[in-house]
Amino acid sequence: MTELRSWFRENQTLVMFLGAQAIAIATAAAAILAYSVKLETRVSIMETRGAAYTSERLGKIDERLTVLEGSLKKTAAQVDRVVDIMTRGLPK
Repeated sequence: MTELRSWFRENQTLVMFLGAQAIAIATAAAAILAYSVKLETRVSIMETRGAAYTSERLGKIDERLTVLEGSLKKTAAQVDRVVDIMTRGLPK
């Protein structure tokens, strides 16, 4: 028993380092487990709601993207017009 205590005193830093590594590994494993459970829950919800919900949701996203693309084109045209007006008097 005294040899064990002596060894522990001599290698206390090593023991603490190994303990900290064990805690870090356990934390990483818990985070991975939580992520996989969250992902499985999302998949389960998508399977439960079905393809109709998914396609409806994607349709709404597509509508938003179409509106944003139109807005971007309009803004780009306005910027081009402003640049043309500002650069008219500059020598070429």
